[in-house]
Amino acid sequence: MNTLVRPTGPALAAAGAPRTRSPLARWLGLALETHISLPLFALVLLGAMWFGTLHVIEAERRAAIAATREATKELLDTYEAQLARSLSAIDQTLRVLKYAVEQNGPTGALPALEAKGLLPPGLVFQVEISDASGRIVASNPASTVRDMGGAAWFEFHRQTRDDVPFVSLTSLSKDSQEPVVHFSRRIDDAAGRFAGVAVVALDPAYFTSGYERSRQGDRGMLGMAGTDGVLRALRIGETVSWGQRFALSVHGGVAAGTGARGAPAIAAEARTVASQPMNSFPLVAVAGLSEAEQMAAFNQQRRAWLLGAGAASALLIAVVILVSAWSWQLAKARRRERLAQETYAAASEASPDAFFVLRTMFGPRGEVRDFAIATTNSRAEHFSGLSKGQMAGKPMSSLLPPAIGVSIFDDLAAVARDGVARETEWLAQTLPQPGVWLHRQVVAVEGGVVVIVRDITERKLAEQRIRHLAHHDDLTGLPNRSLLRERLGQAIVAAGDAGHAVGLAFIDLDGFKLVNDTLGHNAGDELLKVVGARMGRCLRREDTLARFGGDEFVILLPALAGDPAAIAPLLEQVREAVTEPVLVEGQEVQVSCSIGVTFYPRDGASANALMMHADVAMYRAKEAGSNNVQYYVSEMNESVDEKLVMLEGLRAAIDTCAEDYPGPCQFELLYQPKLDLRTNCLFGVEALIRWRHPEQGLISPLRFIGLAEESGLIVPIGDWVLRTACAQAQAWRTDGLTPVSVSVNVSARQFEDKRLVERVTDALRASGLPASGLEVEVTESLIMRDLGRSVDKMRELEAMGVALSIDDFGTGYSSLSALKSFPISRLKIDKSFVADLADSPDDQAIAMAVISLGHKLDLRVIAEGVETEQQRDFLRANDCDEMQGYLFSRPLPAGDIARLLAGGAGDAHAPCTE
Repeated sequence: MNTLVRPTGPALAAAGAPRTRSPLARWLGLALETHISLPLFALVLLGAMWFGTLHVIEAERRAAIAATREATKELLDTYEAQLARSLSAIDQTLRVLKYAVEQNGPTGALPALEAKGLLPPGLVFQVEISDASGRIVASNPASTVRDMGGAAWFEFHRQTRDDVPFVSLTSLSKDSQEPVVHFSRRIDDAAGRFAGVAVVALDPAYFTSGYERSRQGDRGMLGMAGTDGVLRALRIGETVSWGQRFALSVHGGVAAGTGARGAPAIAAEARTVASQPMNSFPLVAVAGLSEAEQMAAFNQQRRAWLLGAGAASALLIAVVILVSAWSWQLAKARRRERLAQETYAAASEASPDAFFVLRTMFGPRGEVRDFAIATTNSRAEHFSGLSKGQMAGKPMSSLLPPAIGVSIFDDLAAVARDGVARETEWLAQTLPQPGVWLHRQVVAVEGGVVVIVRDITERKLAEQRIRHLAHHDDLTGLPNRSLLRERLGQAIVAAGDAGHAVGLAFIDLDGFKLVNDTLGHNAGDELLKVVGARMGRCLRREDTLARFGGDEFVILLPALAGDPAAIAPLLEQVREAVTEPVLVEGQEVQVSCSIGVTFYPRDGASANALMMHADVAMYRAKEAGSNNVQYYVSEMNESVDEKLVMLEGLRAAIDTCAEDYPGPCQFELLYQPKLDLRTNCLFGVEALIRWRHPEQGLISPLRFIGLAEESGLIVPIGDWVLRTACAQAQAWRTDGLTPVSVSVNVSARQFEDKRLVERVTDALRASGLPASGLEVEVTESLIMRDLGRSVDKMRELEAMGVALSIDDFGTGYSSLSALKSFPISRLKIDKSFVADLADSPDDQAIAMAVISLGHKLDLRVIAEGVETEQQRDFLRANDCDEMQGYLFSRPLPAGDIARLLAGGAGDAHAPCTE
């Protein structure tokens, strides 16, 4: 047995002896006193605060300057573009004038332009034409000035043989005494000699009319300067001037200040100025913003920062003075206490466990009456919420909570009596932090016991997480199928004892696969979480909603008393909650659900039977059009048997189409003609499969294609369709009939097959059909499953020469950005949009939008399911290219198509010729 050691006598004196501290330690301890450290800290804080304030102000100033420069650059870009358009229009006018003079002579040029509506308006443009001597022979509006012989632009063009424009300095018009800028070009005669000058004169304000006060303020600047540095037009605020000299940058750019001289309105204002040379004229676009206006917001913010920092500094100083004075008094009291304090270090202090050393207190008959606390460590203070001084010497019974005190005391007493260590775990409810899991170990020592307490909350939480993960779905947090089966079994047992019923609803989301394939798995996961949460809000507290896997959920409804069918309103509420739109990654999507319901004990006595019957009822809901609730009845098992029989029949039908099979193939192809709406000629056919069952007769594709896709048999069936269609198309050509293309639909399973391109190649090679005679139709939802791989596969087919088209366009989620990357040649409008074209404005709008989109992308557009003349007329009126449907012909055997192709040019729907 261990020995209980109690510090007494010299040991206690040694433990309580104060330690001698070095001078450095004393100085450090003094510096840590609040009345000394706080002012030092406040000084550092003030310095940091002012440094930060000034740093922020400087950063804001630089940002404001940078923003001003950027705004000036954007202003210049806008003005330069406006000026370029204006100069381009002027230059075009000069060239037109020059051409008109060359064609009609100087006097006939303006009338000829006016007759053609090419003469610019006289309110803005003054147009003049002079002969070689400088005499003005024509002008619009009419000018009283008859001679420009002394004008700078006239002399420039007479001396310069190059066909370059000239821009004059701004001067006052002799007619109107209004400022004008002259733009001119040289006119040559047929021999290339100087024959005169074409001139366009404009008010300089025309070039600065784009000034926006909301953008440039009251003191911004727009100007047009020549490469000689003289401003032709300058606008500051509402004032327009000219003639000032301006220091120009050779390469343009943005600079602070201003380069204008001789103009107080410019030089008196500090501006950020940018300039940009023009390409077509010896001119420079100039733009500037007033720094005072642009920096006004910064200056106001700067004052606010400084005022705030000053106020905070004053408040901090006042608080520090008060706290330091109070701390000085406290420090003196603590110093007196510190001289009398003694601390000791023990191994238990470094332990994460709490140690309680207890001394046994015996009663008069030698029984264990209580335990007195001899000593504890710091961790014990944390667990108990009491200090060591509060616990020392106290009876253990006074500290234990009544709820668990008896069991803990019994444990301690048993160890004190027999010396056998004991340990246990419990969830503490009365600690300073309730809800903590603790592990207690009690060890006997001489004269008492030692209790070691450890916090095991993290371990317990980890165990709970592991249990939760084992029984809950990682994505939605709902119970998984393992927990569902456990609860279902419990519910069956409880219902059997109480004479109640148990309901089980199997739910499958309709349309989820389309969302998952088109928007991606992340969007699908988000949709599952939202739908799961909605369904959970519809249920009772005792119900269980579990995710069974994929897009399948199961609802367990235990303890149903009375008529089990009374849960119908609850299930309807669940169905309506699922069908509400969901916003996923910025796109609104909507799914529905098919629900199959079964009851214990009516439909089965075991969990497996109930699950199987609920699944069967759910599939019946799918077959009934989805988005409905079906209750299990025994007859539903017959439909499952029917599917199995049909699946076996499909496998047998595939075998009959093998080359070495002696009998006829059960599958056959019909071909529906496709017509050009503009010429009414037949240009192609679509291959459509039919199954002629030896016992059931002709079976519609609607009955077996879905099952073939689900089972994977669609791949060999699709391969047979591809080979047979190619062979038939080539047979028509071999018979000398007009060549037409044949379209073959490719299913999702076929398109995802790695050997698709190889299968197409083999079919073309075996039949001899040129690749241009085959068109492969794919749906947009199929492409969006894996956009990158789909486009790569489509490009391989395109490289072979095979045409591609998108079938059922408009029923999926493809984006326009993806559509333009598809290597396709044709869009097919889904028949669901064609059926009500005559009466539905919505379908009409969709059809028109698809046609317009297809033409914008240089694609042919074909409409399927055209059955009435009204539908055909609407499509033709809206420039739809092609059509197919019962209006012209239902799907036909190959022989009937051959007779159509053999028809002459006079037939109503003769084959299209090259």
